[in-house]
Amino acid sequence: MHLDTLLDSVKQQTKIKDGSIILSVAGSWTQGRTLYGGISASLVYQAMREAVDNKKVMRSLNTHFIGPIEADCEFSITVEVLREGKNVTQVVGRLIQDNKVAVMSQASFGLERQSNVHISNEIQHEMDYPQKPNLIPHSPKVTPNFLAYFELTQTKGGWPFTENKNTVLHGWMRFKKQPNDFSDAHLVALIDIWPPTVLQMLREPAMASTMSWNLDFIHPHQKTSGSDWFAYQAQTRQSADGYSNTEANIWDKHGTLVAISRQVVAVFA
Repeated sequence: MHLDTLLDSVKQQTKIKDGSIILSVAGSWTQGRTLYGGISASLVYQAMREAVDNKKVMRSLNTHFIGPIEADCEFSITVEVLREGKNVTQVVGRLIQDNKVAVMSQASFGLERQSNVHISNEIQHEMDYPQKPNLIPHSPKVTPNFLAYFELTQTKGGWPFTENKNTVLHGWMRFKKQPNDFSDAHLVALIDIWPPTVLQMLREPAMASTMSWNLDFIHPHQKTSGSDWFAYQAQTRQSADGYSNTEANIWDKHGTLVAISRQVVAVFA
């Protein structure tokens, strides 16, 4: 089940009916006992996107992962427009399964406006674009199921549970099967594929769960092909008392900063 199929279903359902969107996602998209967070956030984002004027682009997406989502079982997505102003629209989306909210997102969509303030991003990466990347292998019962849909190569840091002392994680990412038309919904689903930066420091497997995820998009985006690699650099800002705070920058193949990601992760170790 490719992400395109699910995104198309969201778009079609919003056109033919009012109210909630009904979906189910295959077990191939799971991460442990729940659906992969990136796909649930992507689907909620797409539902919110359909409720907003296309001239307004997503500037910020704040997602809270509240409870597990069971695969191969129906869930609904509801959308509420909190305020629609001339320049900015604020929207809330909820993913509900078994009458319980499992994911809640709030997004801010804004028009491009003329401004006297212009500050260019000065943070750049120095990683070489992948030519013959050393991909993380997909191993059933070892790596999460959802990774079969992506390609992931690392340039700095370690994989989970390798006792690596790094607090950073750098590399490149893309979809294994090229999307038909790469959109911001695809970018939301892609960015979340990386494991929490602190898991590499552990010796033995341990549970970790993202509690909240803030994603800021930097516009305008250049035209992106579904086969393009995106650069990713994450660092641990702080970790104590079973909670870790991480930040990441994401660039497109042109070296343009496209997103800034921040997560609060509960670590059970």
